[in-house]
Amino acid sequence: MAGALCRSCSPVPLLWALLLLTVSRGNAFYLPGSYMHTYSQGEEIWAKVNSLTSIETEMPFSYYSLPYCRPQGGIKKSAENLGELLMGDQIDNSPYKFRVNVNESLYLCTTKGLNENDTKLLKQRTRDLYQVNMMLDNLPVMRFTEQNGVTVQWTGFPVGYTPAGISEDYIINHLKFKVLVHEYEGKNVEIIGTGEEGSGVISEFDKKGMSGYQIVGFEVVPCSVKRDAEAFSKRNMYDIIEPVNCPMELQKSQVIRQQERITFTYDVEFVKSDIRWPSRWDAYLKMEAGAKVHWFSIMNSLMVILFLAGIVFVIFLRTVRRDLMRYEELDKEAQAQMNEELSGWKLVVGDVFREPTCPKLLCVMIGDGVQILGMSIVTIVFATLGFMSPASRGMLLTGMIILYLFLGIAAGYVSARLWKTIKGISEGWRSVSWLTACFFPGVMFVVLTVLNFVLWGSKSTGALPISLFFALLALWFCISVPLTLVGGFVGARAAQIEFPVRTNQIPREIPAQKYPSWLLVLGAGTLPFGTLFIELFFILSSIWLGRFYYVFGFLLIVLVLLVVVCAEVSVVLTYMNLCVEDWRWWWRAFFASGSVSIYVFLYSINYLVFDLRSLSGPVSAILYIGYSFLMAFAIMLATGTIGFLTSFSFVHYLFSSVKID
Repeated sequence: MAGALCRSCSPVPLLWALLLLTVSRGNAFYLPGSYMHTYSQGEEIWAKVNSLTSIETEMPFSYYSLPYCRPQGGIKKSAENLGELLMGDQIDNSPYKFRVNVNESLYLCTTKGLNENDTKLLKQRTRDLYQVNMMLDNLPVMRFTEQNGVTVQWTGFPVGYTPAGISEDYIINHLKFKVLVHEYEGKNVEIIGTGEEGSGVISEFDKKGMSGYQIVGFEVVPCSVKRDAEAFSKRNMYDIIEPVNCPMELQKSQVIRQQERITFTYDVEFVKSDIRWPSRWDAYLKMEAGAKVHWFSIMNSLMVILFLAGIVFVIFLRTVRRDLMRYEELDKEAQAQMNEELSGWKLVVGDVFREPTCPKLLCVMIGDGVQILGMSIVTIVFATLGFMSPASRGMLLTGMIILYLFLGIAAGYVSARLWKTIKGISEGWRSVSWLTACFFPGVMFVVLTVLNFVLWGSKSTGALPISLFFALLALWFCISVPLTLVGGFVGARAAQIEFPVRTNQIPREIPAQKYPSWLLVLGAGTLPFGTLFIELFFILSSIWLGRFYYVFGFLLIVLVLLVVVCAEVSVVLTYMNLCVEDWRWWWRAFFASGSVSIYVFLYSINYLVFDLRSLSGPVSAILYIGYSFLMAFAIMLATGTIGFLTSFSFVHYLFSSVKID
């Protein structure tokens, strides 16, 4: 199992894509997605089905957990990468068969009389608004509905429906498919694919074999049709039947009732389209006015935050520079006299680099923060370039995991060197490196294990199989932990950062403060939160409402703004603490920017209450809160690391610029 997982999430296709990007030449270039297919007239294509999903419960279930028709050759699972497995995807083959450019109406099967369990399950899935997710040539099926005179686009179709004011439930048992095809004649085109079918290049030498039809759209109109089960049960699968329109009367629809036999049928219509294969995902990623919201949010955040932070930053820089210039202009006698009259941050010169409380925990959290921050930056950059498009299911999560594993070496180096800098000796670097390797993954493992038991109890496909648990543990202990220890070894051997001033043996007494320090720390987190809360809404909608998120360019801009603001906020708060003669800046520098995670978690709860009002049941709420906690925890480590490293550099520069004995 672990070997299969390693093969499925191998970075080799990505490396090949980068190599080919630099050497390939052609009249057109398609970046990246799944490998392009062309089909000949009458060629058979089979649709695939993914897990049933619902925005009400957020628990996926297998398609064949319901009494649907099964393929003649049996159920066969598709190869899935690590990201798909972690997201709860379960992609199986289906009995839905299409012949290119052949319009037909076909019979699938008639079930036996529904027993009590099947009836109860169908009704429950219908009332929980579960959707069937079907794919053809890697394109999710799409449907359109009218709501208040506006056409709304959805992916998937419902298991059934419950008309208003009626207690009966009705199953969707007839599907009217429309497949959009583009007639393609091979030209001098080079294509790089990084999707589930692997990577490859199609050059002009292959153009003769490339002519045919490409699938560029997959739509469905779901219907509930009452059939004569006795008559249809005598037919064979794929027998041609008469086309039927979706009935409007409930008497002609198929009710879900015990001992009721359900007949499944479908129509397929092929329509020629001018949509080209590289543009076929545009229909799924259409934003309409959404882009304006992103730009408005970014420009508003940029203007307000940079203006306010810039003013504070410039003012305090001028103050510091004036103090330093004034001090340097004095002769030695005047400097000695001035040292006796020091005030503000100059008074803590003998304590500013005093060892903080819980130094080992601080080093561990900074190391993990570097690892998470590095993973986030590289992932978003690659996603912005298009290497992790929605066409490649699970690629984003797989890439994040691989990057996190290999960035363990950076985490170990930073944590061990910071430990050596604080302590002055390298002794103890092994325990620091071990804790760095196990702290954040350990927290994630504990939370995910609890959530997994919840999913196991609900028999959801979102539950990780025990084999995948062991595979993840193997990746953790065989890649991440050794690399973290290697990084720790290098960091312990590296030269420590020398402090510019000596630390007094007796700590200086800290004057009473007008305001509690934790209040300033909490207030500091509001500024970074202002840069990301709009983008956070779109990300939460993508995760919990099943929408595609692809605007990684906007996300990259927001990330840059977030890094800048976290750095500024932390430096300003550190300077304010030093000015009131409080030398305990280490942890406050971390939490000044890391406190944004509190607002992220509170916003997630707000999103649950006001935007996910359809979410039902304590199990769904536990899953949501658990995943939101992990997200906020990771954000705290990453943003806190930005603030701490910037403040450390600032304090080091500040006290190295003036010599005070």
